[in-house]
Amino acid sequence: MTAPFKVMIPARFASSRFPGKVLVDIQGKPMIQHVYERALRSGADEVLIATDDFQVASVARAFGAPICMTDTCHQSGSDRLAEAADKLGWADQEIVVNVQADEPVIPPENIAQLAQNIALHNVNIATLCVKFESSLSLDDPNTVKLVRNKQEMALYFSRSVIPLQRDADDVQPEYYRHIGIYAYRVHYLKYFASLEQAPLELAEKLEQLRALWHGEPLHVGLAKAAPGPSVDTPEDLEKLLSELS
Repeated sequence: MTAPFKVMIPARFASSRFPGKVLVDIQGKPMIQHVYERALRSGADEVLIATDDFQVASVARAFGAPICMTDTCHQSGSDRLAEAADKLGWADQEIVVNVQADEPVIPPENIAQLAQNIALHNVNIATLCVKFESSLSLDDPNTVKLVRNKQEMALYFSRSVIPLQRDADDVQPEYYRHIGIYAYRVHYLKYFASLEQAPLELAEKLEQLRALWHGEPLHVGLAKAAPGPSVDTPEDLEKLLSELS
């Protein structure tokens, strides 16, 4: 029996690197609609969009998505989710998956897997990873690396190379790349949003380090499906459109 879960898609118009990206056209649909439709295929009990922008809300309503309007001051998607979950009166033990609005080809099975992992491992927060692809550079700070223990709990996330192979003749370590999708129990989501940002989080610019800093176990599962590319810049969009054509 699978655990019930909800999906929330935080969506803002004012992206610093690509303003309005959630509404760009991809094969005749706005990007946010592709994300929404893939989330619907995950088996979630409910999928909705949380936004502070009336243009995004109007477009989303036009293709049938339920909307929760949120404040404009949020620094992260998790903060937006926490406000929306509170407004909607979701129960503390509900599982909610945070699906980014710039993931138009996200595999639905990864969304479902993450929701089940949080229930299976009895944790309040969970995320996913994949083994590092040879085509990527370990030195790229835009690619987040992680290490986890044998129970698949996160030890650390970094933009630097971890683990570092000190000697060339050492056994080659396995490297994992973080996928930026999270599941929370609603009570922990609200608590997480109330915490002050941690020093490590501020240094690495990685909000998941806030959970580790405050001692919360964070499960990191190996994703069932290869993640699709996210759209962070106009160049990312052009690459995705080329791959889809």
